[in-house]
Amino acid sequence: MSEPLSPATIAIVKATVPALAQHGTAITKAMYARLFEDDHIRSLFNHANQGESGAQVHALAAAIVAYAQNIENLGALVPVVERIAYKHVGYHILPEHYPFVANALLAAIKEVLGDAATDDVLGAWGEAYWFLANILKAREVVLRDEIMRSEGGWNGWRRFVVADKIRESSVITSFILRPEDGGPVLRHKPGQYLTFRLKPEGVPELKRNYSISCGPNGEYYRISVKREENGQGGSRFLHDHVQIGDVLETTPPAGDFFLAEAPQRPVILLSGGVGLTPMVSMAEAIARDHPHLNAHYVHGAINSETHAMDAHVRELAAACPTLKISTFYSDPLPADELGRTHQGEGFISTDWLAANTPLTEADIFLCGPKPFLRTFVAGLSLAGVASDRIHYEFFGPADELMAA
Repeated sequence: MSEPLSPATIAIVKATVPALAQHGTAITKAMYARLFEDDHIRSLFNHANQGESGAQVHALAAAIVAYAQNIENLGALVPVVERIAYKHVGYHILPEHYPFVANALLAAIKEVLGDAATDDVLGAWGEAYWFLANILKAREVVLRDEIMRSEGGWNGWRRFVVADKIRESSVITSFILRPEDGGPVLRHKPGQYLTFRLKPEGVPELKRNYSISCGPNGEYYRISVKREENGQGGSRFLHDHVQIGDVLETTPPAGDFFLAEAPQRPVILLSGGVGLTPMVSMAEAIARDHPHLNAHYVHGAINSETHAMDAHVRELAAACPTLKISTFYSDPLPADELGRTHQGEGFISTDWLAANTPLTEADIFLCGPKPFLRTFVAGLSLAGVASDRIHYEFFGPADELMAA
């Protein structure tokens, strides 16, 4: 457990908020530059989030300011701590890695703030850093212990064989993964993701998160990946080079976005594009384990050519009449028929959800492209949905989502 922060430390940290708000991005940019001088530490990161947009730099700067602002009200940071702890489990961040960040952060503060970074300021921020680090480390120990106590659990990287490769649509392909060692696999919570260590030839190792797109079964995982033409090549490597029989390495399932073991309210699953992957996992779990749950799955796609796993989801709904399926196509093909292949044209709206689902009574799970999430995270609140009932998955720095 962390020792409580001293009143002097709290006062100094709060006093640095204006400087952090002004120079936070420069500080985090300098911090990452120092961290990445060490190849071992550099390899721990997903560098897709370190791209030209500087999204991760801005996100961390915002997080540091938020921490300073809430230094006396850390309860406000509990959801952030939980998300970070799961990310650290996924990326296999260990206690011995924390000092590297501490040293880089304090050196960056000194570099950017110059004489304003007095010994008292650096001492206060060192204390504040380790206070939060110890909270994270304690939570990560609990998460890893839970995983290791569960059947099929493991720590670190485990090798999985690609048992099947299935083309789901013109842009999405599924990979069925079974453990190379032949043992059981941890039953994930529907909605969680796997973190992969990919090793394309001729380029640095890649770290990528992909949602598990099947319900928990103890035998295998399925991921369903959209081929992205832009970016640093994780999806292209999987689509173009990974074949049946190849081996992929992954850490255990992680993530704080998941369907409750015993849902107490109606559930609305709301996705756009490849955001369907955690929703299909949840839909499988609902059909199998909660056949009387009032559940609605509303999905938006371009058309039937890009719409993945539609037949599978319809089969689930046929076997579970309380799971209601509604699909919207924004640009239907001539062969797509309203009422048969899809139930709506254009985009999903909060007005449609209010008229056709138990919107304000339900837990709502969201996953999709950034514009989709921006629309609904804000729109659902305006429609009267309580904030604690809006759950969303987003792979990338949070500022990418919430920026205008």
